[in-house]
Amino acid sequence: MKVVICKFKYIYKVREYKHVKYLWDKKREEALADDEVGLLLYRSNLLGSDLRITNYGGGNTSCKVWDKDPLTGLDVEVMWIKGSGGDLGTLSKPGLAALYMNRFKDLEKVYRGIEYEDEMVALFDHCIFDLDSKAPSIDTPLHGFLPFKHIDHLHPDAAIAIAAAKDGERITKELFNNTIGWVDWQRPGYDLGLKLRDCLEKNPGIRGIMLGSHGLFTWGDTAHECYVNSLEVIDACAEYLNQNYGKKRPVFGGQKIESIPSDQRKQQAAKLAPLLRGFCSSERHMVGHFTDDDKVLEYINSNDLMRLVPMGTSCPDHFLRTKIQPLVLNLSPHADLSDLADLKSQILPSFEEYRAMYTSYYESCKHANSPAIRDPNPVVIIYPGVGMFTFAKDKQTARVASEFYINAINVMKGAEAVSEYTALPRQEAFDIEYWLLEEAKLQRMPKPKPLTGKIALITGSAGGIGKAIARKFIEEGACVVLNDLNQERLEETENKFVERYGRDSVVKTILDVTNEDSIERAFNVASLGFGGVDIVVNNAGLSISKPIEEHTEKDWSLLYDVLVKGQFFVTQVAVSLMRSQQIGGDIVNVVSKNALVSGPNNAGYGSAKAAQLHLSRLNAAELGADKIRVNVINPDAVISDSNIWAGGWAEGRAKAYGIKVEELPDFYAKRTLLGETILPEDIANACFMFVSGLLDKSTGNVLNVDGGVAMAFVR
Repeated sequence: MKVVICKFKYIYKVREYKHVKYLWDKKREEALADDEVGLLLYRSNLLGSDLRITNYGGGNTSCKVWDKDPLTGLDVEVMWIKGSGGDLGTLSKPGLAALYMNRFKDLEKVYRGIEYEDEMVALFDHCIFDLDSKAPSIDTPLHGFLPFKHIDHLHPDAAIAIAAAKDGERITKELFNNTIGWVDWQRPGYDLGLKLRDCLEKNPGIRGIMLGSHGLFTWGDTAHECYVNSLEVIDACAEYLNQNYGKKRPVFGGQKIESIPSDQRKQQAAKLAPLLRGFCSSERHMVGHFTDDDKVLEYINSNDLMRLVPMGTSCPDHFLRTKIQPLVLNLSPHADLSDLADLKSQILPSFEEYRAMYTSYYESCKHANSPAIRDPNPVVIIYPGVGMFTFAKDKQTARVASEFYINAINVMKGAEAVSEYTALPRQEAFDIEYWLLEEAKLQRMPKPKPLTGKIALITGSAGGIGKAIARKFIEEGACVVLNDLNQERLEETENKFVERYGRDSVVKTILDVTNEDSIERAFNVASLGFGGVDIVVNNAGLSISKPIEEHTEKDWSLLYDVLVKGQFFVTQVAVSLMRSQQIGGDIVNVVSKNALVSGPNNAGYGSAKAAQLHLSRLNAAELGADKIRVNVINPDAVISDSNIWAGGWAEGRAKAYGIKVEELPDFYAKRTLLGETILPEDIANACFMFVSGLLDKSTGNVLNVDGGVAMAFVR
């Protein structure tokens, strides 16, 4: 849709943007006609919804309005701007900072020069108008020194590609006929704001400013005019690049190797991810993300890969999330990954070399007051012919790092098409990464939850006890592999979890614990989705209550296949994966009070539970050297939302005790020492205790969660 801007009204005409989408809704604009801050948020959310326009968490927007000073009642000019650490796509009013413009302008009187500019950030707080404001970001002066009512600062790949090109300034002037200004690379801050003001004063009438290696500034007198200006400039940049791809030379110098087929790529990635995760988790547990996006494959399979990789990224937002450069694996896409010891010996030198490179980078660039060196492991790992892994403290951060490196790939592709790609000098990159203001931002972040960085697979996690455990683990910071044999129940659970906790918290897979291929597939889903597994809870089960003479061979085999063999084979695959990670792990087996207590009509179920309990002891004895802890939870009478009461179990137990089915909950509660009804959440809390870090030196234990049944006391 084309929009031609007039001074006092909009004239809407049809126009197709080739590379961005026009999403503005005139009715929404009219509904917000008297709310400039509302229009700012609307514009921000539209811009942030398209990664071609700006990356997650990147860029910032602002508007300047007149409002009543709550102290004097006089009209004052106020700038509303995205606060520190927010994301345009999800920005809401609490994420904005609001500052008195007259106070902000007065800060120039106390500015002592570029070497002191960091001290200005603390002074922004003295300019706060709205006391509920988010902390003002370092980019606040970049908006404050420009006189326009509405301003966008965005990080579109197409614009950064030109900004990061060797001839970026010339291209910008020619492409926009001198209507877009240019400011050379400089770290964001107060002084850069002054540079933008100087650029505008020297180039009156321009519609925007390109920041070398960084991004784009555009503006307008209204929110809509600003929005359209941003789209038009970005679209023009993208079209210019599009016309030049492959014109002077093949993209990225042409293809060097071919990708293996898609299903094979995923198989190789699933095998390799836990090993890589283990290397990347040498300081703390990391969560992984994998992509074999076509844009990634075009880059990682190219002749130019090894020339461009060491150069790193240009835009600070890209660099902060992807580190100084990726690690490229010297591994054939067809490599046999089955020999773990051989694979480790092949990959370890690459990690040692990367860690040495990063340490050297830190030592050669550090200042006297630099923060201590951070984790020297890579964030981005490239496997030519297969795809790209990213590892970070949680799934969202790992996924976003992947998105940012794809942004960087797009920038390199564009810059190389029209000129030559230029990256930030290493010292400039270091000064961003170890900037004291960035360090302060990191220190302000909330303390990680106990299971942050941990990945859990709970068998039978779409119902009853399993679902409660999955919910508890996610709430404590874990990523969870949801699974069940029932497709419908699994999808329903996944939808509810995604709605409540977000897409980055879960992946799902059908899992039949009696089928070894199904178990392998489930752990492959865990490896592809999150990079591996730290916690396995063997919870899947069923129950059959019959007198001994009524038990069939089918009953017996089903109980032992699901409860005993299922626990054994799931543990077997889990142990193989955990050993490849070499960061230990937890196996928690949900068994039963019936493993210890004899009762009528319970020969098959009770003996299978006893086998589960002793199998747990045997596994604990064997796996201690691998730092893999094996512990047992013994529930009893968990009736709420539990599948155990299906298939005649409730009727069988009621018959055994000479009571009615509806009397079972009260019967079970009254027979306990505490007189309590046991809920799925009680079992979830017990599982959490074993994996929370508080009991890291405990293995081979049995924890009864039964309200107190004296006959079930272990000692």
